[in-house]
Amino acid sequence: MTNWSEDRTIGGRVTVRDMLVDAERRLSAVGISSPPVDAAEIMAFALGTTRNRLFLQDEVTPEQRVHIEQLLTRRISRTPLQHLLGSTGFRHIEVEVGPGVFIPRPETELVTEAAIRELAVQPVGERIAVDLCAGSGAIAISLGLEVEGSRIHAVELSDDAVGWTRRNVDAYQARLSAVGSGVDVIHDDVAVVADHGHSLSRLAGRVAVVIANPPYIPDHMIPREPEVRDHEPAIALYGGDDGLDVVRALLRTAAVLIRPGGLLVIEHADVQGLAAGARGVPGVVSAMTVDPLLSGLVNLPVGAKVFRSVTDRIDLNGLPRFTLARRVLA
Repeated sequence: MTNWSEDRTIGGRVTVRDMLVDAERRLSAVGISSPPVDAAEIMAFALGTTRNRLFLQDEVTPEQRVHIEQLLTRRISRTPLQHLLGSTGFRHIEVEVGPGVFIPRPETELVTEAAIRELAVQPVGERIAVDLCAGSGAIAISLGLEVEGSRIHAVELSDDAVGWTRRNVDAYQARLSAVGSGVDVIHDDVAVVADHGHSLSRLAGRVAVVIANPPYIPDHMIPREPEVRDHEPAIALYGGDDGLDVVRALLRTAAVLIRPGGLLVIEHADVQGLAAGARGVPGVVSAMTVDPLLSGLVNLPVGAKVFRSVTDRIDLNGLPRFTLARRVLA
């Protein structure tokens, strides 16, 4: 005989183990790439615990089951897991994310490491960095926390995203102050933020490191993953016909800001490395020369190269991921 008091949404499953098995099966059926992880994260979040403590849970209350089902339904419809949880981990921190801001990826942690290493060897008082296209603020906050006595300037154009930048920086303000660092959030366009009359013009020629994870997807290349295509902000994804419009714009700003010998770090798609030649980020950085307008700002003659020692680095999957370059000496 059917017991109609049974919760029909989960087929009578009431233990954590049963619900995990069911959630993994349903997530796998719709093509989620990591069903065990997603199922466990959803369960832990709904139960107010962590993944590694789920084994301590046993029975699930009716209210918790409803919450789990609501989250699971949204994940099955391909809402990003990070939007459901409200945050994501990045290096040694957790940042809040949601609609309107790009979710930082694990690949960017290695990109950030390159900037951290450079900033850390600078003398105290000269540990100045600029994070262009700052988004959630994960890079800027990591730089400030991991390099004591640093001053980081996080630049973000999007009205929606900059709210998340500020929220996350505010959340880490006490920890940043404790290590003698600070992160300033600047709501401006990376193409002009160093121009006369804009916030960073005062830092011309003084910045040790400029790092950027810009939009770099060509406009016609729509991502296949629904989580990216339908939920990530377009302003953080698309970079013009060849994907490099924002890269070219921020290179001018970087040229103005970075002191002679200072470091530029730019993330790019795995098809935009050295093998792409002139169509890749290393090629664009190497080809940049000083025009008459830039000449007066960077103390270099017209036609001179702006960057030297242009190299490319791979990520943990062995794929081209970011470009490093040094600002030429004056």
